Amino acid sequence: MDQAMEANPSETLEKISRDVLQESRNSCYKARDAFYACVERESNKKPTEIASVGLLYPAECKPSREDFVASCRPTWVKHFDRQYCAKKRVRRLLDDDSDSESRRGPMSLPQPTTFNS
Repeated sequence: MDQAMEANPSETLEKISRDVLQESRNSCYKARDAFYACVERESNKKPTEIASVGLLYPAECKPSREDFVASCRPTWVKHFDRQYCAKKRVRRLLDDDSDSESRRGPMSLPQPTTFNS
């Protein structure tokens, strides 16, 4: 048996599990980045596929989506989809082209009666 393993087996196992977690996290991030890059690259095409949290994406990105879902935990996939949708919403709101001016309405402030108990 290895000398390091005999000295402190829990320390060695912790190092191994950290390495494995780091590798799986990195593969998840790579798959995520590839999927969202595909979505951005194919943004001119009609989105026909539905992901979690209502995210729509083009069929051309289906293979990278499958890789993303296979590489990441389901909770992470949902989290990243929510994050992407939120960023898109903010980007759309902050976009300063002339069409956005027509979409903006008056800012709604809470009425004084809201704060009465």
